[in-house]
Amino acid sequence: MEYKNENKQVSNQKYDCLLFDLDDTIYPLTSGLSKEVTKNIQEYMLQKLCIEEAKVPELCVSLYKFYGTTLAGLRAIGYQFDCDDFHSYVHGRLPYMMLKPDPVLRNLLLSLPIRKVIFTNADKTHAARVLSRLGLEDCFERIISFETLNSTDKGTVLVDQDASESERPTELFDIDDYCSRPNADLELPRTPVVCKPFEEAFEQVFKIANINPRKTIFFDDSIRNLETGKRLGLHTVWVSQAADVA
Repeated sequence: MEYKNENKQVSNQKYDCLLFDLDDTIYPLTSGLSKEVTKNIQEYMLQKLCIEEAKVPELCVSLYKFYGTTLAGLRAIGYQFDCDDFHSYVHGRLPYMMLKPDPVLRNLLLSLPIRKVIFTNADKTHAARVLSRLGLEDCFERIISFETLNSTDKGTVLVDQDASESERPTELFDIDDYCSRPNADLELPRTPVVCKPFEEAFEQVFKIANINPRKTIFFDDSIRNLETGKRLGLHTVWVSQAADVA
């Protein structure tokens, strides 16, 4: 796991917890799994939400850019769908055999007499499958996942694939218009989803896992996530590999 230390004084300070992102952090981007995730997200947008095929790739990138996850962005701009269904479609069909056991990382983690916690925007089933494939399922005290931070986000309505144009959602925020007119008097809608890189997600994690950010090192491949963590007092380590849409 290659990384660059973003806080040079960490080694001289006492800490009592290691906080890890999951995807493209615990395993390398070169595994190819993230590309499969992106493909499944775009297929969901096309097949389940009836978004025009030509608009899907750019919309996917824009939502990830502004909201941290495509799911959070879709909910923010007005799409109504069941989050469990989204995760089942996106992660339930992944070829997890692309991930290989990592005995070196396992031995390293088990050798450290310190708390270790996973903090992921993904669902708990995906996190468990990833850790199992890597042979790391018993290396962490707990997994903080989508369900941990969004426990009341249930029962939302799916878009009917067979619905007519008039029956589909009409109150959608035009994010393309927002991007094309950055100086216009437009305000991005808030997402109901709690996730990185937003401060609320980190604050909930600190409370749920009883984490003191000033005694915790946070590993992530996303600069935005690390910037939020650092603002809130975490010591940060950048896992230096190119990020992908997820």
